[in-house]
Amino acid sequence: MHQLLLMVERPNGESLIAVALSTAQGFVWAGKPLEAIPAALQALRFSSRVFGSSSVQLVPIYLLLAEASTGTGHLRQAAKYLSQAQWIVLQSPDCSAALQSKLHRGLGLFSIAEGNLDQALYHLANDVYLATAEFGLDSVELSGGYFHMANTFFHQNNMDTANSLYTEIFRID
Repeated sequence: MHQLLLMVERPNGESLIAVALSTAQGFVWAGKPLEAIPAALQALRFSSRVFGSSSVQLVPIYLLLAEASTGTGHLRQAAKYLSQAQWIVLQSPDCSAALQSKLHRGLGLFSIAEGNLDQALYHLANDVYLATAEFGLDSVELSGGYFHMANTFFHQNNMDTANSLYTEIFRID
């Protein structure tokens, strides 16, 4: 607790943002999306104060909130977080391809949760394209997009395409 108080005293607040964001991400990875939401909301509040309410610094937090909300079955709230992230990216002409890739992955996973598999494939293809532009053809950053696309094709009973994408994942590793 004492260490946390010292981080709050820093004028820029960035350490507290990192702690809140890391805590929220840990809960999501542990399969506890409901527990992630308060920490992610705290990171959003701190980040808004430090960086401004329309900063690209908020996009990863909105994506995390969308993922946690989707995990709790609150799709309407997840859609709002994704919409906010998308708006910030659209308003930021110098937004990195890496961040745009993450946005499309989030939109793709949300589309899967909604059952809109064609829309999911559109976003996941954009995820892979943007990750390739940012990191190159043999980057591990591509594997998540390929994996989610393969699973989507698998659920559509398009086994040839699914197997091709699964093979691509192993080629990268």
